[in-house]
Amino acid sequence: MKLSYCVVNTNGRELLLRCLEAVRATAPADLDWEVLVLDNASDDGSAEAVRAWNRGERGLGERLRLIERTRRGGKAENDSLLMREARGEFCLLLNEDSELLGGAAEELLAALEADPGAAAAGAQLLGPDGKPSACAWRLPGVGTALAQALFLHKRLVTQSGHGPETRDVGWVQSAAMLVRRRAAEQVGWLDPAFFVYSDETDFCKRLRDAGWRVLHVPRARAIHHEQLTTDRSAGTRRVVEFHRNRDLYMRKHHGPLAAWIVRVLTAWTYAVRAAAVLFGLGDRHRRPLA
Repeated sequence: MKLSYCVVNTNGRELLLRCLEAVRATAPADLDWEVLVLDNASDDGSAEAVRAWNRGERGLGERLRLIERTRRGGKAENDSLLMREARGEFCLLLNEDSELLGGAAEELLAALEADPGAAAAGAQLLGPDGKPSACAWRLPGVGTALAQALFLHKRLVTQSGHGPETRDVGWVQSAAMLVRRRAAEQVGWLDPAFFVYSDETDFCKRLRDAGWRVLHVPRARAIHHEQLTTDRSAGTRRVVEFHRNRDLYMRKHHGPLAAWIVRVLTAWTYAVRAAAVLFGLGDRHRRPLA
């Protein structure tokens, strides 16, 4: 089998159904493909909704396999489980809040098939308003943290948004990322120590360390509804988890001294933003203060 769509869902029932509709509408007609949906112990009726949708006229029938977890796992653990279960040569990792646009799968496949040394390819992500969002970056380190502290991140770190050509990048967001399955197996899949955030960063880093390349494919496009970022009630927890896992990445790949330096630079960045909030100039949701 050529392609396995691998979707992880956590309490995203309506977005998940939109994701599956987009897969059905855009899947390559000339390829053998399957869809694996992992329901991550949801309590919103997601699994039942998928079964009902699949029984309908617009369902996928035997192409779709639903895996239901009774214990909630992290994103890295769930993506790894899906890739182990997949039969495809390539696995297209999707969040439940990702909606592929026409031709996305073909563009990603074409990029990896044209470059046998590439292990992963990320699509250009769009916001719900259709505007491109940052989705490919240089790998984190002291240098990227310094660029962030100097507010030069968009110029020096972000690698998406620079034209339509496929390019070699440090890492891509896994909301719509095609992975060469044998490369993932070679590096031991994703590291389950990353419950959420930095899981794909660590994965791309280990792929590159093993001699593979990671590509950003602007012509492959997907809408990312960013369910987590629109949930304001969980904002503080997201900030904490993002930096907890970025610190884990730094300690794992660069050592404790580099991790400490990045903490200081990150603290400076947020201190400036927090000051802006206090003077009414910054994020009205007060995330920098959190």
